[in-house]
Amino acid sequence: MDLGIKGKRGLVCAASKGLGRGCAEALAAAGVNLVINSRTEAEITRTAHEIAETYGVEVIPVAADITTAEGRARVLDAVGHADILVTNAGGPPPGNWQDWSRDDFIRAIDANMLSAVALMQALVPGMMDRGWGRVVNITSGSVRAPIAILGLSNTARTGLTGFVAGMSRQVAGKGVCVNNLLPGIHATDRADSLDGGVAKTKGITVDEARAQRQATIPTGSYGTAADFGATCAFLCSQQARFIVGQNVLLDGGALNVTI
Repeated sequence: MDLGIKGKRGLVCAASKGLGRGCAEALAAAGVNLVINSRTEAEITRTAHEIAETYGVEVIPVAADITTAEGRARVLDAVGHADILVTNAGGPPPGNWQDWSRDDFIRAIDANMLSAVALMQALVPGMMDRGWGRVVNITSGSVRAPIAILGLSNTARTGLTGFVAGMSRQVAGKGVCVNNLLPGIHATDRADSLDGGVAKTKGITVDEARAQRQATIPTGSYGTAADFGATCAFLCSQQARFIVGQNVLLDGGALNVTI
């Protein structure tokens, strides 16, 4: 399927690896020129070179922490304007609700809610002026089914979900579609970290912890960054013009709900 976005300009955050890179690769495959960022210069530069060489599009790397005002300013300066925005930031650490301080919550909200809001405030008005735009916020399946040890993430990402629910309806009439993409468990460094924590707590191997969690997923396996990226690219396509304010869950059927 031709997604109809060849030649568009996109910004993909936290794109040196994992789900962010999966999104960047899928958009590049569709002909989108990109600005991508991550905190580590060597990693993001290598990723940009690999994607540009593979797909023949322009890919500009920016080493910056997207969760800070300074980092966002560097990225926004590089992108200028964007037709497509994919927001993404690593999740806060797991823990126990009794141990989190106000500062812990503020850091989580800054990173996983307010940074995405700031990027939308910076780039969506231009999309509205041009009459076309797509925003995909990478959140988490935990906004549908909270995960107890990820309470900081649950809180921040659910806040972003509420913001998008209202804001997306306000910009849709200008040709801008804003949606959220909710990953379940995918084979990324984040999954490795969580499996390692479970293994340590239970006194089992990481492979055993992973097998236990895979057994809870109807597909019997973790998702891949390519799976995730393909869905992201579709939400950024011309064909997705009627998808507005939705929370698209990619979890292999793990969340057992009717609606």
